[in-house]
Amino acid sequence: MRSDLFAERIKGIQVSGIRKMFEAAPPSAINLGLGEPDFAPPENVMHALAMAVRVNRNKYGPTAGIPELRQAVAERLRKFREDVEMNNVLINCGATQGLMVTFQSLINRGDEVLVPNPGFVLYARDVQIARGTPVYYSLSAKNGFRPDMEELDDLVSPRTKAIVLNYPGNPTGAVISKHDAGALARFAVDNNIIVITDEVYDEIVYDHEHRSMLGTMDDLVYINSFSKTYSLTGWRIGYLATASAIQPELSKMQYYDIACPPTPMQYAALEAMKGPQDKVKERREEFRKRRDLIVRSLNKIDGFNCFVPQGAFYVFPSFDFDMTSEALAMRILGSGVICTPGSAFGPGGEGHIRFSFANSQENIDKAMDIVGKVVSGLKRK
Repeated sequence: MRSDLFAERIKGIQVSGIRKMFEAAPPSAINLGLGEPDFAPPENVMHALAMAVRVNRNKYGPTAGIPELRQAVAERLRKFREDVEMNNVLINCGATQGLMVTFQSLINRGDEVLVPNPGFVLYARDVQIARGTPVYYSLSAKNGFRPDMEELDDLVSPRTKAIVLNYPGNPTGAVISKHDAGALARFAVDNNIIVITDEVYDEIVYDHEHRSMLGTMDDLVYINSFSKTYSLTGWRIGYLATASAIQPELSKMQYYDIACPPTPMQYAALEAMKGPQDKVKERREEFRKRRDLIVRSLNKIDGFNCFVPQGAFYVFPSFDFDMTSEALAMRILGSGVICTPGSAFGPGGEGHIRFSFANSQENIDKAMDIVGKVVSGLKRK
């Protein structure tokens, strides 16, 4: 094998800490690690997928997605911004691919992108693959895991091209207020940088209405997905919305990436949007019960301090045991519970563990009993 076989942009990229934990787990482990709803897709959506296949909606489609789905997405997004039209929308193979297309279309070598720390594992890696430079901004439980505007002012430079926002947040479950959204939009406009806002958990918000960045400014790429809301994680279908001057360039990049999103899944996603939404509400209420259970349980365990998430389905407790987050996660995994070390989400995640509560209340109860026993004898700082 030749020594220069692999591109420099991929050689320095490490395997996700989330995947490492998941792949190391025994089959019998209770999975509080992966960000995946445990519910099945709604029956009407599964039926729509089966029908799409049967009537031979199996051919290539438009690169930007079928018009019916793009129109349905535009109509949905008008609750956040009244002027969203079909030509603002691009259907993707999940939010993950939407993010990659966005970074590949916007970021040049040497461009800086402000990314949350801790934050979803793909942001910094996607920036690096695009040959840009991720610049971390801090999120802290003391500030509700919201950006510190003074720190952002200090971090921005002439090379700053974009800022990534993620609310409700992964791994923190944090949300932002109307005031926060306005301040972030003003910051971006004042510094002539584009906002990339990942809002895949917008339908999983507990004690407030979701505050979207979509209606705050024009130079913005809004990322979303059908995965979390409708339990379609394996179907790989999502979407983005952006200014009409930006969308064609992202669509061009998408053509050379995937040619087009999968046709049958788009008709199923259309049914998800157009059909009954009662399951979305029911599942959100179930997630709320699970959130309350896991927060209460963790805060009873000496050594953990758990912030109450207002969105998504994760808790991100801090701990004061005398070990790294990876060592603690491996210790917990050894007793049969999958969780994710905070360090997987960036340097600012050290000293935290992420637990997903996308599992049954019964399994959460069992898992918290196990966690309590694992840490009971650990040395404290």
